[in-house]
Amino acid sequence: MSIESIKRRDFLKQTSIFTAGLLAMQMDVFADSFALDKAGNEFIFPNKITDPDWIKSLYQRGTVTTYLKSKNELRYIGMPVGGINCGTVYLGGDGRLWLWDIFNKNQEGIEPKLAEWNKGNGEEIKLRPRDGAAYVFPATEIHPLEQGFAIKLIYKGKTIIKRFHQEDWAEIKFEATYPAAVIHYIDSDFPLEITLTAFSPFIPLNEDNSNIPVTIQSFEVKNTTQEIVEFEIIGWLENAVNKFSITASSDGKRENSVISKPNHVSVFSTFNPNDKVKFTEAGDTGSLCLSFIGKNATGISSFSFPFSSESFDLKGEKENKSVVNADEKLFAGIAVNEKLAPGKKVKKEFAINWHFPNVGKRINVPDARTGHYYLNMFPDALAVADYVADHYSFLSAQTKLWKDTWYNSTLPWWFMERTFSNISALATTTSHRFKTGRSWAWEGVGACEGNCTHVWHYAQAIGRIFPGIERDNRQRVDLGIALQEDGGIWFRAEYDKRPAIDGQAGRVLGCLREHQMSADDTFLKTNWPNIKKATQFLINQDKSGNGLTDTPMENTLDAVWDGEIAWIAGLSIAAVKAGGLMATEMNDIAFAEKCQIYVEKGSKNMDEVLFNGEYYIHKPDAVKGREEVGSYNTCHIDQVLGQSWAWQVGLGRINSKEKTTSALKSLWKYNFMKDVGPYIKEHTGWRPYALPGESGMVMNTNPKNEPNPYGESVTWQMGYFHECMTGFEHQVASHLMAEDMTDESLILTKAIHDRYHAYKRNPFNEIECSDHYGRAMASYGTFITACGFEYHGPKNFIRFAPKWNKENFETPFVTAKGWGSYSQKNQNTKQIHRFNLKYGSVRLQKISLQKISDLPLRKVIAAVGGQKIKLKYQQTGNDILVEFDKPLNIQTNETLVITI
Repeated sequence: MSIESIKRRDFLKQTSIFTAGLLAMQMDVFADSFALDKAGNEFIFPNKITDPDWIKSLYQRGTVTTYLKSKNELRYIGMPVGGINCGTVYLGGDGRLWLWDIFNKNQEGIEPKLAEWNKGNGEEIKLRPRDGAAYVFPATEIHPLEQGFAIKLIYKGKTIIKRFHQEDWAEIKFEATYPAAVIHYIDSDFPLEITLTAFSPFIPLNEDNSNIPVTIQSFEVKNTTQEIVEFEIIGWLENAVNKFSITASSDGKRENSVISKPNHVSVFSTFNPNDKVKFTEAGDTGSLCLSFIGKNATGISSFSFPFSSESFDLKGEKENKSVVNADEKLFAGIAVNEKLAPGKKVKKEFAINWHFPNVGKRINVPDARTGHYYLNMFPDALAVADYVADHYSFLSAQTKLWKDTWYNSTLPWWFMERTFSNISALATTTSHRFKTGRSWAWEGVGACEGNCTHVWHYAQAIGRIFPGIERDNRQRVDLGIALQEDGGIWFRAEYDKRPAIDGQAGRVLGCLREHQMSADDTFLKTNWPNIKKATQFLINQDKSGNGLTDTPMENTLDAVWDGEIAWIAGLSIAAVKAGGLMATEMNDIAFAEKCQIYVEKGSKNMDEVLFNGEYYIHKPDAVKGREEVGSYNTCHIDQVLGQSWAWQVGLGRINSKEKTTSALKSLWKYNFMKDVGPYIKEHTGWRPYALPGESGMVMNTNPKNEPNPYGESVTWQMGYFHECMTGFEHQVASHLMAEDMTDESLILTKAIHDRYHAYKRNPFNEIECSDHYGRAMASYGTFITACGFEYHGPKNFIRFAPKWNKENFETPFVTAKGWGSYSQKNQNTKQIHRFNLKYGSVRLQKISLQKISDLPLRKVIAAVGGQKIKLKYQQTGNDILVEFDKPLNIQTNETLVITI
């Protein structure tokens, strides 16, 4: 049976992993988990979680997470460094590029293997990517093509050659700052200090310039000696065009051409087939280009290996063109020289560009046949090289500006890394965008197709960083292709012609977020009839009329559940409340009132009927009882998901604060495991997304010790209840933060961060049903609630209410058309709030802030560039609402200062 044909449910159904066998299988992996502290790494262990000093340390700013060769922390690192929706190119811990999933295979997993596990009784289990293969067996060293960089110099009469490869350096330091990582190469007797910054252009709000198929390698070289040092850097790249689709030497010719232009020197790699029809639809049909950005470099059309430590003989043809047969290898090379004076430093910047337009046949929707979105900008890889070189100053500066803006915060370094890094899934084959502009995604790399609503609605990052993509996805897909006459939204669009109740609610909530992240009300006005229809569909699923959804329908746990289910009812209540708010803005008073009645009734009944005294539950169907699978009287991770979503879009309360807090405390008491080992040893059917010795929050627990807690019939879906899936965990962490349970929020987020420490696995690949799972982008929601951030572009409104460090706080922010940094400080008798815009523009009229001083409020002053702004203000408790007489348009490099 092929990997593609084995469904996610089949693994759980057919193999039903028993943890005792699992422990027997992988004791070596688990031993690593327990031995980490001996290597000096700071991971979560059971004894730390109750240590007040350790908890206090979670709040501290700290420093950038730096992984070291000397600690064996580089082997699993794979940071995506290609443009969003451009395939997957990994940056390794030593700076080498690997994986190269740019050839449109759309394979399942970054490494589409079936990993064999012995259950302990001689029975073998085939573990696929969607079952956690890369979690237990992290991928390394996948090199489908040859590429690299090296440096040569003569120092004190000795020729020194070093590849940028961990074998050649005494120490390498990797700074894990997506979207631009910094790598330091260290050798005590080496006369040059070398730092590599690797990235692809990544500019929030600028989808097109973040969607470039390129990875940039910027080497900074500093002479640390007292004499002139001459060095040479060379890069090479295999011509891998049609590498996988050729079948014979006679299929055609590989060709490398040296191209010299005023601002770049490139080697353009193509394949010229004898039968063009044969390769028309091949995923690896296209072109590559190796470039040096600048002048005075030497292009090498045919670079020959090997070079050694004794010589750096390039053995290359410096002619303008080289041609070989289809089955022969051909390498492009570029070399650049420099004489560097003592104490001086210089940058040498290279780009690797690709262009493989065919999306691939596994993605079977008409839009996919138009090819990749980057076709709108580039006809081939040379055009990519031209564009990158022509706009390099802007692309690199804005990417660096965003990186500096994001990480220059008073929030902890590790927290900023973990809450943001999951957006790198957009720069993997999880995520696609077609030439038509349509956004399309698997749930995880190559697994479970079609922008699954019940997975992707958890992902908070895209709507905040690239809101244009999400607005288009709501309008084009959810309210277009997938919307039915009754208002139901097919949860995988063309792929599954059913609505999923949780996905339906999540998409209505997403419509509110996309409206709020707009500069005006065009999105809402254009889509209101369909948003209203989708909201009415949710109301219609309440057959009993008590405001609690009770129509059996598909959900994210891959089953149709009966009865009144707290997490589904609450999510629907939040969505209908969102629909009501949008109705009010559209002056649809009758529908707004209908939504309000539903919400009031639903909130009241959810608190009264579905709360068991400790937490919210699943009330069985009156006729069927617990006949089918469900969560029933167990403690379910998503039980207050609706309230969690409400905090993301400023909806306020839908559930009682007291009962919501009790529910979250129950999750902490019953579901958070300091060490998941003892729990999973007692349960079966789960996939390995957390292993013994690691901390995490499992999906469902049975605090009442009831028999058959998940229903009377044994089903494969029950395996889900015993797993730790990061998207759900991040959702809870964001909610804990919103409800001022900051210790618990940070501990849970740190547990995930430590599970993905580079000593153990790739820190940039949070795994669920395959790699780079979309739901993991829920992590951005915890950043939102930590800042107490709310924004409504059409209303010109913004709010900050940070959860800690209120007297000296700084954070990045992104609005509909601009981004920058916000800070607040308490200085003697006044508090100062700054909105420093670094990109684009923002229009503001109402600003909600918090009073952080014990002194009485006497006056509020606002100014931009020294010019005072007329305003009025009012105080309600600790909230201060500042309102200008008219909207204020703040432009790039302007700062709004509000003094209270």
